[in-house]
Amino acid sequence: MIRDPRDDAELLALVRRYVTPERRYLKLGGSLLRMPSPASDRLMRDLREDAGLITPSEIAKLLEGSWRERRTAAWLVAVSRRTEFREDVGRLLMASEVCCVGVAYSVTLASFGTARDADLLAAYLDRYLRRPDLPYDQTVVMGALQFIDLNLGGGQADRFREPGGLWQQWLQDAPHTQAAWDPAPSNLSLIRRLCAFVDECAEAR
Repeated sequence: MIRDPRDDAELLALVRRYVTPERRYLKLGGSLLRMPSPASDRLMRDLREDAGLITPSEIAKLLEGSWRERRTAAWLVAVSRRTEFREDVGRLLMASEVCCVGVAYSVTLASFGTARDADLLAAYLDRYLRRPDLPYDQTVVMGALQFIDLNLGGGQADRFREPGGLWQQWLQDAPHTQAAWDPAPSNLSLIRRLCAFVDECAEAR
């Protein structure tokens, strides 16, 4: 069940503490890569500080909220390296209950970067590449899986991208894509750059 902060005083307090200051929830994604240095440095400092302060129970509570809360929580999980939330993030990615969070989930799993994280991303693709009518987060999840493959050498993405495979079929059938253009390289680049931001945050803690 998705909780509404207006109906949950505890969640509302967490939103005011971690999510809405300086509209943080809007900045956690590709837009942070375009932020000028003073602003991005401040975002990194504040995110790093909050990642160290937030408790596991507070993260769990934020993950029960809507997209703003879940996006922020996923980034705090990534920066604090709280791998105990791996399965929760994978479950929420698979459920795709709310919009605008797929990049955050993908960055979190990619930043953990283990074989289990690759399995969770691959399970998502196994389901949603078969659903071209559901334009969710297939492209960014593919980028995250490729990122882990490059580091681990697992090659999980290869089975989707082989000629005639699920990736090619999805590109051909999804109404919002262009089969002649493969978005995977640009999404791999996005994930790589966002994970570098996470790493920089985490290493400075």
